Amino acid sequence: MEVGRLPISASQRGKLIAAGYTTLSSFSSLSPSHLARDLKISDNEAAEIMRVASHSRRLDGSAGGCGTVNGAQTAWDMLHEEEMFPRITTSCVDLDNILGGGINCKEVTEIGGVPGIGKTQLGIQLAINVQIPVDYGGLGGKAIYIDTEGSFMVERALQIAEACIEDMSECGGLLRKDFQACQLKMHPNNILENIFYFRVCSYTEQIALINYLDKFISEHKDVKIVIVDSVTFHFRQDFDDMALRTRLLSGMALKLMKLAKDFSLAVVLLNQVTTKYIDGSFQLTLALGDSWSHSCTNRVILYWNGNERYAYIDKSPSLRSASAPYSVTSKGIRNSASNCKRIKMM
Repeated sequence: MEVGRLPISASQRGKLIAAGYTTLSSFSSLSPSHLARDLKISDNEAAEIMRVASHSRRLDGSAGGCGTVNGAQTAWDMLHEEEMFPRITTSCVDLDNILGGGINCKEVTEIGGVPGIGKTQLGIQLAINVQIPVDYGGLGGKAIYIDTEGSFMVERALQIAEACIEDMSECGGLLRKDFQACQLKMHPNNILENIFYFRVCSYTEQIALINYLDKFISEHKDVKIVIVDSVTFHFRQDFDDMALRTRLLSGMALKLMKLAKDFSLAVVLLNQVTTKYIDGSFQLTLALGDSWSHSCTNRVILYWNGNERYAYIDKSPSLRSASAPYSVTSKGIRNSASNCKRIKMM
């Protein structure tokens, strides 16, 4: 059961979430004095919170909490389901190829790289491409964009949306599809209306929003991607207590994994880089530490190779390690310029 559903004051719920206690099980084994110390409240108030939590847990269990163990699925069903579910294209053929066709639903994909490499551009591209109609190989869904840095640019989103419709028009002509009817639904303004944008300014806001997404997506079932840009920003400052940070990040990661699975949607986490001392020298690595790297299904690292951008599959249970070039153009993410030249020469 989530802390947000506890019948306690909003102030008490906020203190629990800020301290990293997002579910009842996360503090059920603590003593009242321990909880009081973490929440900076009196022992009596902490004891009352634990009493209410214990009572709510019993009610939740008697209402069918044990039902979560039902509904086993065979591995064959899982494979068939995965093959049937379309992926979200990145608009770069080479990048799609190393991703197995694009960003997969029911998974958490982390994409990290240095500033200026195109993380936000890719995030915006995915928020638009998830809306490509089913008839054109898309999901026909909507997007949630969580902006922690203020880097989302609505003018850029409009530019990419217009380019997406232009690409579909060309594709519709080749496939002899009725693009005119589709175009009425895929007007750039409609595309922007299908991106739910949230601006968060602190780690407590970020955690509260992640906890709220379950309810929001239940009311907007056509949401097929959640993008957090970036997952890192508010957790790289104002943290003296690293144990608290780890607990908060772990809780958030578990929540995002559950959202991906329960609602059959893709979760894309954009991450920053930091330096790490490895083998006698400082090297660039994705932020938030080694333990965070286990919080995602797939990890993609974006990097420069000379003047060209590349994406590298660093971790995945189903994709082999591979690199692919890509470009950031006025139309959005596209094939690299050098690859386009090679194709024309052929």
